[in-house]
Amino acid sequence: MSKVQKQRVQTFGRKKTATAVAVCQQGHGSIRVNGRPLHLVEPQALRFKLEEPIYLLGRDKFANVDVRVRVKGGGRIAQIYAIRQALAKSLVAYNQKYVDEATKKQIRDILVQYDRTLLVADPRRCEPKKFGGPGARSKYQKSYR
Repeated sequence: MSKVQKQRVQTFGRKKTATAVAVCQQGHGSIRVNGRPLHLVEPQALRFKLEEPIYLLGRDKFANVDVRVRVKGGGRIAQIYAIRQALAKSLVAYNQKYVDEATKKQIRDILVQYDRTLLVADPRRCEPKKFGGPGARSKYQKSYR
């Protein structure tokens, strides 16, 4: 008995210390984050930011794929940005591998034109604290008397 391999790709998205891993495979259009549907992800105020790839490309692009996202680390907002990046990158990778190059290029151009961080990670990190001050750059106040 041989199992039939499903068409699937695995991609990741990062923001600060948050990492989201998305598995995109052939399916019926369900998108889940840590086992929960996309519309139940908190914080609610940033739900639009999370659904940007879907609004930009249309639900029809996500209709024949299932996306499962696992996210760890960072804060709530960094996790939201990591999830949206993983979601966008997974659809681009799936189209490149299993559909055709023209569709992939069209999707990629739409996403990059709107917001480059949907496909490219933000390299900024927190600067480490140094001696002689309370933070990374500021120094302790000097007193003369």
